Amino acid sequence: QVQLVESGGGLVQAGGSLRLSCAASGRTFSRYTMGWFRQAPGKEREFVAAIKWSGGTDYADSVKGRFTISRDNANTTVYLQMNSLRPEDTAVYYCAADLWGNRISKREYEYGYWGQGTQVTVSS
Repeated sequence: QVQLVESGGGLVQAGGSLRLSCAASGRTFSRYTMGWFRQAPGKEREFVAAIKWSGGTDYADSVKGRFTISRDNANTTVYLQMNSLRPEDTAVYYCAADLWGNRISKREYEYGYWGQGTQVTVSS
C-alpha cells in the first residue's frame, strides 16, 4: 500500500513560483515512477511531469522549460518546482505513483496510487 500526501499549493501571481511536494509512504519508493497530473475546472485531468526511479524525466509540452520534477529517495518525496506560472496553470495538482518504475507513462490508468490533490491558483 502506498499513501501520497501533497503540499505546497496556494495562490500566486502570474510569473511567480511555487514548489509542490509529495510525501510518499512505502519501503520501495525508490523503485516507483512518480508523476504529477493536474485538473482544471471543467477539464479532464492531464499529465504534467513524471520521473523514473533512475531519474529520467518527461514533461507535458505546456510546462517544458518552466516546471522541474525531482525526487529525494532518502526522504521518499517528489517535488514539482513551478516557475513562470501562468493563469492557465490554475488547477488541482495530483501526485501519483506507478509501481512499474521502469517506464514513464503519461496515462492516468498506469498510476495505481494517487494523493488527494493540492490547489494551485495563478492570478493574472
